[in-house]
Amino acid sequence: MSHHSNLNLVADDRTLKTPYYQPQGNEIALFEHAFRHQLPVLIKGPTGCGKSRFISFMAQRLNLALHTVACHDDLTAPDLVGRHLIGQQQTQWQDGPLTRAVREGGICYLDEVVEARKDTTVVIHPLTDDRRILPIDRTGETLRAPDNFMLVVSYNPGYQNLLKGLKPSTRQRFISITFDYLPADAEAQVVMQESGIDAGKAQQLVSLANALRNLKDQDIEEGASTRLLVYTATLIESGFDPVQACQAGMIEPLSDDTDTLTGLMELVHAVFD
Repeated sequence: MSHHSNLNLVADDRTLKTPYYQPQGNEIALFEHAFRHQLPVLIKGPTGCGKSRFISFMAQRLNLALHTVACHDDLTAPDLVGRHLIGQQQTQWQDGPLTRAVREGGICYLDEVVEARKDTTVVIHPLTDDRRILPIDRTGETLRAPDNFMLVVSYNPGYQNLLKGLKPSTRQRFISITFDYLPADAEAQVVMQESGIDAGKAQQLVSLANALRNLKDQDIEEGASTRLLVYTATLIESGFDPVQACQAGMIEPLSDDTDTLTGLMELVHAVFD
């Protein structure tokens, strides 16, 4: 099996149907201007608020290949750039997803970039200034990014700490877009569109999600994401009991603490009983 099997790589999304996307502000126009002027983009926002959906939508809208890398703390520079692999007769060079995107064009999307090691993210620096180059030391190449190449990174500021923050020297190489959960009416539209659930139940779920997000004294790191809302709505629309669907789709993913889960379920009962 290839060493790259753990990268969750999507080589080219263009054959997929355009995903449903509900705009939050001027992000579509801003992204299009950034692409036209070859500016790298940083997207910040909580888990499950639509960052990756937005990138998929924009790749389709701009007819660009999408090379996605799910970053993690074992991600190395060769995972991004490439490495020599030992074959039957000889060693062969295999491009990593970043190099492939630079050679072929398209969007290279580093999802949750703060999870990658600091020495790994340094390799993107030459692509984020006016040089737009990718030096590959192991092959002696210096690749120049084509006009249709775009570098996009995302992270969740809510999980930032001293070890996981994005260095200012990296952060200031990007224009930045901040995402948050949608207003209630717009989020209900997304839930209806994605699950087929009716407006009344969608609004109930969004009300529950906002109540969970506003909790201050419970042992949860983040509130329920729009993604979890859609999962829960899908269960309900398929005929599953609403309270049990909320428990499996929205409550259990938020915490492992029994007392916390009991307290969160009281909110569910208040909405659906």
